[in-house]
Amino acid sequence: MLFNSFEFIFLFVPIVFFIYFLLAKFNRKASRIWLVICSLFFYSYWKLEYLPLIVISIIINFTIGYFISQEKNKKILLMSGILFNLFLLGYYKYYDFIIENLNLFLEKKLPLLHLVLPLGISFFTFQQIAYLVDSYKGETKEYDFFDYALFVSFFPQLIAGPIVHHKEMMPQFESKENLKINYKNIAIGLFLFSIGLYKKVILADNLGIIADTGFNNPENIALFDAWLASLAFTFQIYFDFSGYSDMAVGLGRLFNIHIVWNFDSPFKTNNIQDLWRKWHITLSRFLRDYIYIPLGGSRVSKLRSYFNLFITFVIGGIWHGAGWTYIIWGALTGIGIILHKLWKDAGYNIRNNFFAITINFIYFHLGSVFFRSDSLKTAFEFLKGMFGFNQIILPESFKFLNLDNSIEYLNLGSKILNTIHADYGLYFLFAFIIAFLGKNSRELTEYFKPNIFYFIFTVFLFVTSVVNLLKISKFLYFNF
Repeated sequence: MLFNSFEFIFLFVPIVFFIYFLLAKFNRKASRIWLVICSLFFYSYWKLEYLPLIVISIIINFTIGYFISQEKNKKILLMSGILFNLFLLGYYKYYDFIIENLNLFLEKKLPLLHLVLPLGISFFTFQQIAYLVDSYKGETKEYDFFDYALFVSFFPQLIAGPIVHHKEMMPQFESKENLKINYKNIAIGLFLFSIGLYKKVILADNLGIIADTGFNNPENIALFDAWLASLAFTFQIYFDFSGYSDMAVGLGRLFNIHIVWNFDSPFKTNNIQDLWRKWHITLSRFLRDYIYIPLGGSRVSKLRSYFNLFITFVIGGIWHGAGWTYIIWGALTGIGIILHKLWKDAGYNIRNNFFAITINFIYFHLGSVFFRSDSLKTAFEFLKGMFGFNQIILPESFKFLNLDNSIEYLNLGSKILNTIHADYGLYFLFAFIIAFLGKNSRELTEYFKPNIFYFIFTVFLFVTSVVNLLKISKFLYFNF
């Protein structure tokens, strides 16, 4: 079941909402059990056979966490829990990738399993690893099983995050005040959900058509088309994932649960480190707290801290997907942050100006080519096109220059725009304005007031999005 579907918006959410608060009036535990059941139904709606997977994962991690809190064999239990979670993630997500590479290097023909990746496994696995580590550090307490199950399975953030901490969620599930209907939270929740739905349906999905047109036909792609398709993808994934995160935060507010923000205008930053601090904030936080700092962080020599950064972001790349394109993408991110630190360590100050923001965005954008490409061949074909090593197509108005005969001329200077529709340029315009000039969802929420203006604005976003729900598309981060 998808957030951007009629059955979710008009059936699932209203039913879950009204029965939850009805039960909360009589029995707090019953309301939590109801929310757990609904969250597991939401998860299994996609593929029923993977329901036991998440249930077993929740039970085993809760049990290990419980015994860790009893101060018995803490280190052994922690390592067992981490290995269990990594095995689960590795088996479903990386088994075929490992076997493919072993077959390539060892010239073997080991069979592949062709497993379908369980939805949200990367997110709920990392979330539970964080819980076990925090239990080992003594930062958790003995929680009720249904509170823990709800912490892991809460449907707004189950499939694609944010990756939340127990200390951010558990107290909210235990609060009696949160069992009462809060009309301001409902207004904010609907406002945020509508923003996210608009980002997904109107911006991300339409930009995705441009991106797919280019990336599905990468051979000898022309200069303008390569930039057009790759930029379309960069904005697509931003609005797709930030849209999902807005919807998750909004859905949480309906139930009086404050889910942490996952984006904070990353494209307005002037360096790659700050960009990553504001892009997928909860993953960056996890990588910092549970990988970079345990490796030594910045407490070691500068050379070692740079190495720690590089390894951390390579792991971040691997977390996103089983493929060399993701590994290279993670490595490029790590290299970019290292270069930024070297620049700062040399005493240079990076000003927050147009030039710095543009360079930072372009670096991130070039890395996104690897993130989107289905193979290294596609990625390098795109980079060749972007740097002018393939054909060049110009508008017909440039013919008077009498340039090289190898140059093609089209009305719009782009095979992609001629193939789809020139009006798609409007989506680029909206994307640039919102990403670089507009206020983000967190900022808009701070200004929010339940008045007629915000009511009309919310209704406009919601109705415009629902009217365009003709083609249901999956969120990109469901692949990770």
